[in-house]
Amino acid sequence: MIRIGSVIIPGRISLSPMAGISDSPTRRICRKFGAAFSYTEFVNTDELVHKAPKAFKMFRFHPEERPITFQIFGNRLEIISEATEIIQELEPDIIDLNMGCSTRKVSLRGAGAGLLRRPLLAGKIIEAMKKRVNIPVTAKIRIGWDATSRNYLEVSKILEESGIDALTVHGRTKEMAYTGFADWDAIGEVKVNRKIPIFGNGDIKSFQEANSKINKYSLDGVLIGRNAIGNPWIFSEVKKEELSWSEISDIILQHARWMIEDYGEEFGLLLFRKHLVKYLNGLEFDPTWKMELLEIKEWNRFEDILLSDKRRNVLAVP
Repeated sequence: MIRIGSVIIPGRISLSPMAGISDSPTRRICRKFGAAFSYTEFVNTDELVHKAPKAFKMFRFHPEERPITFQIFGNRLEIISEATEIIQELEPDIIDLNMGCSTRKVSLRGAGAGLLRRPLLAGKIIEAMKKRVNIPVTAKIRIGWDATSRNYLEVSKILEESGIDALTVHGRTKEMAYTGFADWDAIGEVKVNRKIPIFGNGDIKSFQEANSKINKYSLDGVLIGRNAIGNPWIFSEVKKEELSWSEISDIILQHARWMIEDYGEEFGLLLFRKHLVKYLNGLEFDPTWKMELLEIKEWNRFEDILLSDKRRNVLAVP
């Protein structure tokens, strides 16, 4: 159990924010298996200030997702500050500034990882956010823009001096995106040099590895991203490969139901496909069964096919 500002976090391993992935149904499934707290997908502060309905829909959450962190991104201090005050009315527990998104359309306009190139501005943004709200403010960064500008110690120092309540460090540069390997020694350096809670992120493949990273680098916690897609059990000692098909299919159906509740039947099942593919990773089945599942647009048929004998002895691969 750790504390971010006034918020108590009941664990040390959580789901990382991921665009197009970490929506409410996915967060709830991960919390069910032990994820300590939740992040929304990142939301554009320009859209929030202009009251775009789509932006506010991304902040929908259920009580069981608390503590809930709303993540935002932007490149203009005044807009970010105003958006921070607006979303506090939606009662998140924490507000997080994305400083790690590596996509060109975000980073090249100075938002996301683009803020790593302007650490003094990032510090002023954090100061402005803190003045507008009475809840904790955090940020998620990368270790630098590229191999020649690994300025994670400078950035983390400026953010700490600006009053940030906690910091997550992804162990890659913006230039690396998701290639290569995360530099956990760099994450450990941040922890050694900062007094605020520090979370690490990058390449964690199991519950055991998560705890190993926490212990090795004396971190306050870690976030798991891509390896949690279709594997919510990663937040517990349960190993997916040891589960029966009945246990796996129960969670697939629960996740799909929640997607339908949030998005409607056809669109919910469409969005669920990227999760389903990951749930089925490591399993053996008739390929035509999988193809049929991925094309279904009606809930009753989805459930019938998922549980039918067409899967032909779905078994975990040793």
